[in-house]
Amino acid sequence: MRTLKRWWRERMEKLIYFIIYKLMGINTKHMFVIISVNNGMMDYVGDLMFTCVLSDRGIKPELADKDHKVCSVGFSERDQKWYGWSHRAICGFKIGDVVKDGDCCASSGFTEEYLKEHPEKNKSLPIGFTAKTLDDCRRMAVAFAESVS
Repeated sequence: MRTLKRWWRERMEKLIYFIIYKLMGINTKHMFVIISVNNGMMDYVGDLMFTCVLSDRGIKPELADKDHKVCSVGFSERDQKWYGWSHRAICGFKIGDVVKDGDCCASSGFTEEYLKEHPEKNKSLPIGFTAKTLDDCRRMAVAFAESVS
């Protein structure tokens, strides 16, 4: 028999977006509403305008890494592509895509000094890397998102 927690998680994972309204202010005279969007697992996706971009492409957003706080990759069933993004750019990757010289996936976005201290943070892919599976496409999306963030 399934536990309630597992039952709830299975249903939440199927949901794509939650719109969150927060009433903010220092007093009742100066109140405003903040609108943000979370995915089904309640991970932060972004603002309503950016979420419309993702929704139009059929992208189901998720965290690139369990340590992250903001969704930066997502899969589109319709396009059969993994997308990576930041506040600067968005790009989709499909099976057969190849990393070329100058592509964002080929550089980490971190300085060389930082990477010497934290080599595990380097998600960049080698030139010539070819996406043969959807997992490879996700790796490209993660590398892109890391590079442009």
